[in-house]
Amino acid sequence: MNKRRTLAFVFAAVSWAGFAQESADATVAPAPEVKLSYLDSIKASFVRHPEMARIDSLWMKEMGNEDLFADMQSDLAKINPDDEVADFSFNTELFKKRLEKMDARSPFHIEYNKGLENIVKAYLKNRPRSYERLMAISEYYFPMFEEYLAKYNVPIEIKYLAVIESALNPRAKSHVGATGLWQFMYPTGKQYNLEVNSYVDERCDPLKATEAACQYLSSLYNIFGDWDLVLASYNAGPGNVTKAIRRSGEYRNYWNIRKNLPKETQAYNPTFLATMYIYEYAKEHGIKAKRAPLTYFETDTVMVKRQMSFKQIASVLDVPVSQLQFLNPIYKLDVIPYQADKAHYLRLPKDKLGLFVSNEAAVYAYIDHEADLREKPYFKAAPEREEAYAATTPSKKSKKKTNSKTQSYTVKRGDNLGAISNKYGVSVAELKQWNKIKGNNIQVGQKLKIVKTITVTEPVVEEAIAEAPKKPETKTTAKDAKAKTADKDNTEDAIALNTAEAEEAIAAVEAKPAIVKKQKDISTYEDARMYIVQKGDSLFSIAKKHPGVTVENLKNWNKINGNSITPGMKLKVEETN
Repeated sequence: MNKRRTLAFVFAAVSWAGFAQESADATVAPAPEVKLSYLDSIKASFVRHPEMARIDSLWMKEMGNEDLFADMQSDLAKINPDDEVADFSFNTELFKKRLEKMDARSPFHIEYNKGLENIVKAYLKNRPRSYERLMAISEYYFPMFEEYLAKYNVPIEIKYLAVIESALNPRAKSHVGATGLWQFMYPTGKQYNLEVNSYVDERCDPLKATEAACQYLSSLYNIFGDWDLVLASYNAGPGNVTKAIRRSGEYRNYWNIRKNLPKETQAYNPTFLATMYIYEYAKEHGIKAKRAPLTYFETDTVMVKRQMSFKQIASVLDVPVSQLQFLNPIYKLDVIPYQADKAHYLRLPKDKLGLFVSNEAAVYAYIDHEADLREKPYFKAAPEREEAYAATTPSKKSKKKTNSKTQSYTVKRGDNLGAISNKYGVSVAELKQWNKIKGNNIQVGQKLKIVKTITVTEPVVEEAIAEAPKKPETKTTAKDAKAKTADKDNTEDAIALNTAEAEEAIAAVEAKPAIVKKQKDISTYEDARMYIVQKGDSLFSIAKKHPGVTVENLKNWNKINGNSITPGMKLKVEETN
């Protein structure tokens, strides 16, 4: 009895377990099919290399922080070397000894004076955290500066000049319009070949602006022969310095002519020397510089072959836009332009640069895809489209015939009204109207009605009769002439005869194509089509639009050397078999 109960219990348990498993299997829905976008499919094909450390968003915000620049500009305008700093402990004798060491290894005249001590004390008291942040940013820029300073034989200490000029913000702009790391005014920038246009401001380019600054500083040294006066000239202009020298009599030392310089310039050299001192002896004063996660040596550039935006680059390479802005401050609108006669470069961290170069064709394919989605002005359509439009436009001797064709479409998983409308060349509003859909929701398996309207331009009967082939003349017998004379007065027979001839003529015309290209047009273009280059076009993208056409074909037909084309250019695109 007990055995029977035990077996019954085991059987029930096994049955329940099987039923539960079966129920679980029955309730598990299949995973939905994920439809990849064009961008996702491009990125899925990327050849990826091991990732290096990324710059986080907080650090990027720090690198381009405006408040450091504002503070530095405010200090230059307000600070007075003659103001004593109270309630701050400072060892003057030790300070003098350190200045002597700095003077021994620098071409600047670094000597103790009370004004310099007051500025150092003011910065150590009020701006220690600012200098910690500046020193972190310096790790990125100073190696770049030192390379060009050595090239032009400019003192290495000049790198501190960019700290007081812009607080190392490449997009810094003063109230008078001075711009970039070295704060070039527009005329001075143009004098040293720094281009400024709607897309680009090369005063913000760290490399080009640094080279221009080195050239400018070298020219000032050739005038004055003294680096202290060069600093004063950089701030006030050579004219104001020469005026101060004249007003001071025979004196040519900065400290002796200082009282005759503009007020801001009176504090400029002491501020420069104070910044140099704080950088040299930061640890001794308890200033702990933050570390930069990215240095100049960990970045590199690639020349772009299409116009592209920072947003597109960020989408393809998974790079924050803020990082692209920091590394490429030259581009005012966050767009890298493309010019056939001038190269433009994109700077990236080396790991992202490797990803870009390894998948360059895929990146440009995505850029071309984005360009194709932009609406084009109708009046700039290709000539063949204009010819087709002109051919189908009714004339005085033509008429329109409209045919509607209705077809059915079954909604699939992942479909939406926008995708379906694009597929069939209709609008979303039309889809909703035809299928009485409110809102934007559609269901898998739902049948949608799609109406396709075809308009054909046909010649009228008179034109058809005129173009119809004439029948060959035949000899008329006396019997035929008599019959024709008898029918002449019969109106009904005459109408029937004319109608039959018209129908025969119309049938002959309808046998021809609906749109016929005139013979003189064919001979003029020699079976060729003309394509007008649009903004963002390349030989590669144009060839892709014409099946069977290659880039080399386009070059040969249009006698193009290289890959340069410009918007508005007419390209010959021949028919290929």
